[in-house]
Amino acid sequence: MTQRRTRIDIINDMLVSIRNKGGQIKPTHLMYKANLSHKLLNEYLDDLVKKEMVTKVEGKFRYLAITEKGYAFLEQFEKMRKFQETFGL
Repeated sequence: MTQRRTRIDIINDMLVSIRNKGGQIKPTHLMYKANLSHKLLNEYLDDLVKKEMVTKVEGKFRYLAITEKGYAFLEQFEKMRKFQETFGL
């Protein structure tokens, strides 16, 4: 049986998806890549925008862009994962 994703895992999945698309992604694409419902996507996006990890870019199309703070989160999260693996946590 698989475990449910934690809040921090979902945030990581979202930020990784944005990073893997070159730092910008359309909201619908993010919803599919992070495997979220529209409602959950909007809840998490609001939180990430407030925490300045993601910005909304308006133009011909609407995009979401990862910020330096978002990249820093990904770096620290990866360190935490390696720590957990090292000690079998």
